[in-house]
Amino acid sequence: MSVAGFVFPPPPQPALAVRGTTARFPVRRIYCIGRNYLAHIREMGEADERDPPIFFQKPADALVEEGATLPYPGSTSDFQYEAELVVAIGRSGQDIEPADALAHVFGYAIGLDMTRRDLQRAAAKAGHPWENGKSFDHSAPCSGIIPVSLCGHPAQGKLRLSVNGQARQQTDLSQLIWRVPEIIANLSRLYRLMPGDLIYTGTPDGVGPLQPGDRIEAAIEGLGTFGIDVGPSVNPGAI
Repeated sequence: MSVAGFVFPPPPQPALAVRGTTARFPVRRIYCIGRNYLAHIREMGEADERDPPIFFQKPADALVEEGATLPYPGSTSDFQYEAELVVAIGRSGQDIEPADALAHVFGYAIGLDMTRRDLQRAAAKAGHPWENGKSFDHSAPCSGIIPVSLCGHPAQGKLRLSVNGQARQQTDLSQLIWRVPEIIANLSRLYRLMPGDLIYTGTPDGVGPLQPGDRIEAAIEGLGTFGIDVGPSVNPGAI
C-alpha cells in the first residue's frame, strides 16, 4: 500500500542537533575534500603538493551522531579515521566569491571522514572513483552544529584526535591549504550550494587504523569534543 503518494514509506531526513536550540539541521548533501593539509599530502605519498583539493561526496544517510555506535564496516581490513572541521551551509549560492563566502555559513561541527583505506588505495591505483573507500554506510560521523552566532568563523585553533586516549592527530586550522572561504568558492563553481549542505574540509597527518572496541575522540578548539565508539565488525572475516 502506498504511503502519502509513495510506493513505500520514504526514509527519514538525515539531520544533526544544533547547539542552543531543540531544532535540528536537515542535511542535504555531504561534500568532502582531500589533500588540504600539507603534512597529510606527504604522509599519503601524493606526488604534487600544489594540486588543488579533490572533492568527493558521501551520502547524507552516512551520518553517525554522537551517542551512536560506529560499526566496523565490511569488505576492509584497514578502517581509518580522519578528523576534520565541518562547515554547515545555511544560504544557497553558486559562483560565490571568497569575500562573500562566510555569509553562506550557518555554523561549524567536528566530523570524521571514515575511510576504507585499502579500498581507496586500490581505486586510486586503478584510476577508479573513491566511492567504495569513502562513501559507504556510516562513513560520516559528525557532532552537532555550533551556529556562527556562538562560535564565529574559526580560522585558527587546535584540531586533535585520540584513539583510546592516545594522541594520533594534531594540527591547527591555520594550516589548511585551502581556507573555508576558498573551499566554498571553489565548490560553488562545481555545484550550487544549498542550505543543509555539509563540507568536510580535510584532515591533517596522523591517520591510522582502528579496531572494534576503539574509542575515538576528536576536538577542535572553540567547538568542543566529539567522541564515538567503534562497534563490532559487520563482516568478521574482513579483519
